[in-house]
Parts: sequence; structure tokens; C-alpha cells
Amino acid sequence: MSIAVLGAGAFGTALALSLAREGHEICIWARDAATVDAINSDRRAPRLPGIPLPEAISASTDIATVARAGTLLLAVPMQSLHAVLTRIESPLAGQRLVACCKGVDLQELTGPTGVIAHAKPQAIPAILTGPSFADDIARNLPTALTLACRDEAAGTALQQQLSTGALRLYRTTDTSGAELGGALKNVIAIACGACIGEGLGDSARAALMTRGFAEMTRLAAKLGARPETLAGLSGLGDLALTCTSELSRNYRFGLSLGKHERFDPSLTVEGVKTAEAVSRLAAKLGIELPICAMVHEVGGGGTSVSEAITYLLNRPLKEE
Repeated sequence: MSIAVLGAGAFGTALALSLAREGHEICIWARDAATVDAINSDRRAPRLPGIPLPEAISASTDIATVARAGTLLLAVPMQSLHAVLTRIESPLAGQRLVACCKGVDLQELTGPTGVIAHAKPQAIPAILTGPSFADDIARNLPTALTLACRDEAAGTALQQQLSTGALRLYRTTDTSGAELGGALKNVIAIACGACIGEGLGDSARAALMTRGFAEMTRLAAKLGARPETLAGLSGLGDLALTCTSELSRNYRFGLSLGKHERFDPSLTVEGVKTAEAVSRLAAKLGIELPICAMVHEVGGGGTSVSEAITYLLNRPLKEE
């Protein structure tokens, strides 16, 4: 079954490279004609400088044609996912739509598979998530990810189709757990970046990661996810990577907040919108997510990093 990628960002292009090395012909859809020309004519990806693209990868601005592939990797920002899907007139019946984005939709308050199910109810939704940087995948470095699909047969087929020599996929049917882990770890990464940027030290970061993981599992359990999913690659694994590396945009954004520096507004920081969406969701469900709430306040400019830290440190003492 053919594979296409919707979105010509770094991660989508890196996945295309990984699959092309295994002999797949991959077409990438991009909005920008200049990006398509760079891929087709110059054999380069604007978002992955210095890495040449093989002839097996092509690009097009015609989303209807690209979307005919049996497997679609949806490598677009979370808050753009619904709009991209609605651009496709076809119901995509029976096609496998694999979200490669992380977050919670601000309008629907659901993760990527929920957005897919709402926009294209006849398609088969799945999500590919876990600890990974686009540059590592593009350079064929060993990476392990979670492939979550409620349809077990489809999930097994996708695992076989998308795994490569360097990209190892672990399968689960727990889409809620997989997508919540990937979404919330971005929020906690912002908090950890702000902590280090403010000069509060590694011990404080370790505390934020641990209590942040508790918030991740609390929300996931409330929504019916399995605890073991959050303890795997899509939760704990991704949290460990994103909260400790400056290659993470969310962590770097947090660093800029802590250092009171300007952050490049052209870069998508999924954790900011996710913090807002998760704060709404927590209020709706009647649960407390104090770290996520403070990231929402700080990211929106309503609270300073020092005020947020003071609030967290002065919460009532409790059992772990």
C-alpha cells in the first residue's frame, strides 16, 4: 500500500527519508510551491538543510492527488490538522491516517486521532509518537516510537509498513494514552526549560519532570488510558528527551521565558496551545493539573516564571 506525507516540515520529511531508504516511493504534500520545487528540482528539504533527498521522494501542492495513498502520514501542526483534513474532499474511506503531531485541539479538546475521527469518520485513525528528533531520523540514527491504533489488524499492518532498519515501532491499541503522553510532555518541557532558564537548577527540573509525569498519568487515567502506555515511549520516554535537550522547541521556548529573552515567533511551539487546551479540559473534568495551569498562565503572559514557581512551591503539602 502506498505512503504519502502531508506536511513538508522537518519531521514529515525525515519520515519520508527513512521510508525511502527502505525502497518506498514517497510523495510529500506542501502548501508552498517553492518548497515543492526545492524537493523536486534541487533534491533538498528547506527544513532539513544539508541532507540530500533521494529520487524516491517527490512533492506536490495538489493535496487531492497526494491524499490518494493508502497510508497518509499527517505531519502538520496539531492546531492545523482539522483544517488540512477538511481541504480533502474525499472521505478517505478505509485509508490509514497516521497523525505525526502532538497536542490537544483547542476547538474539540481531543487529541489527533479524535480530530481524524471527526473529520474523516470512514478512515482508520492512528498516531505515531515518542522520543524523536527529526534530524536523528533523517540521519538514520536508531529511534524507537509508539504506533497506536485501536484497530489491531490495521495497527499491525502499519507497524510492518512503517518500521525501518533504524526506526523501530512498538504497537499499542491505546491511542488515548499515546497521544496524551506526546501532548503533555511538551507542556512539561516548557516548565523545565523555564526552570533552567531562571537558574533554579537540575534538582528543580527533576521535580518538575516527576510531578509533571504525575499530571500526565492523572489526566490520562481520567480519560480511560492505560498507565503502562504513559510509562512507555510515548509518555516517559518522550518526557525524558524533551525536558533535557535544547533540540526541543518547547524546552527552548521555556528557556527563553526563564531568561527573559525573545523567542522566534515563526517557530511552532505546540506546548503553548496544548497547555491552554489541557487547562480547559482539566476544568471540564474537575481535576487539578497545577504545572500545566502555570505553563498556560506564563505562556499567555499572565504570570511570570518566578510567580509561577512561588505558586507551585506554596501549594498545600500532601502525600506523593
